[in-house]
Amino acid sequence: MGAFGWPHLLIILAVILLLFGAAKLPALAKSLGQSARVFKGEMKAMKEDDSTAKPKAENVASETPKADTPASSSSTADPSS
Repeated sequence: MGAFGWPHLLIILAVILLLFGAAKLPALAKSLGQSARVFKGEMKAMKEDDSTAKPKAENVASETPKADTPASSSSTADPSS
């Protein structure tokens, strides 16, 4: 059996009822449900963004040409001086 049994859950519910009052519990439950719905939607959107970003990143990496010679740096000596 888990860490919390039915007696523990009943005590927690009684404390919540005492803290918030019976009148505010429906609004609290509605707010909690809306928050969970928004969180779930954002997580789904993040997963979709991740799945579409990976193929794009692979295509960009394969299309980028590689230089045959190293790039010149600013530390090279100027022949005119």
